[in-house]
Amino acid sequence: MTIPHLAATALRCWRLRAGIDRAVFLRFGATSAVGGLAGALAYSRSGSTALTRALGGLLLLTSFGQLTGWTSRWSPRGPLATIFGLASGFFGGLAGNQGGLRAGALSAFGLSPSAFVATATAIGLIVDLVRTPVYLVAAGPEIARLAGPIAAATAGAVIGTLLGERALLGISPARFRVLLGAAIGVLGLWLLLGSRVG
Repeated sequence: MTIPHLAATALRCWRLRAGIDRAVFLRFGATSAVGGLAGALAYSRSGSTALTRALGGLLLLTSFGQLTGWTSRWSPRGPLATIFGLASGFFGGLAGNQGGLRAGALSAFGLSPSAFVATATAIGLIVDLVRTPVYLVAAGPEIARLAGPIAAATAGAVIGTLLGERALLGISPARFRVLLGAAIGVLGLWLLLGSRVG
């Protein structure tokens, strides 16, 4: 899924480039990319169900903080912002679900909906650029056999990006916070339930 994600993220980043919060991008994004690369390298050597459950629980806590407004009253500063970026990158790369962790960590920075989406997209793009080669090397033959489904998923991701962009950026900050918190919570539940089935 990294390939369709990379294509859609690159398109979205180009279209939203004016809204990127450069300070957050520089503090959080670089360390997130380093963490994502480290996590992707570790991913090829581990498949920890316990880790996936821990990530699911972390996302549920993040969702609770977002829905209750706690994250809007606190913002990571200094070294803590760097730690957030590194940790979300590493654990996201390790679990293969970095978007939810990145959204959870970025929600603490108090960005407007447009700046949030633009900044998360820019960070997602550099993370994808550093981790995709690792996944391609680790699973090259399997990926080649799935060329058709990957192409279809890429087309769907690009179309979804174009259709969803207006709807997402047209909502109020309060509603955006609720939707973001709910989405993070759903991802957390999915990780928890999926790890039990697996």
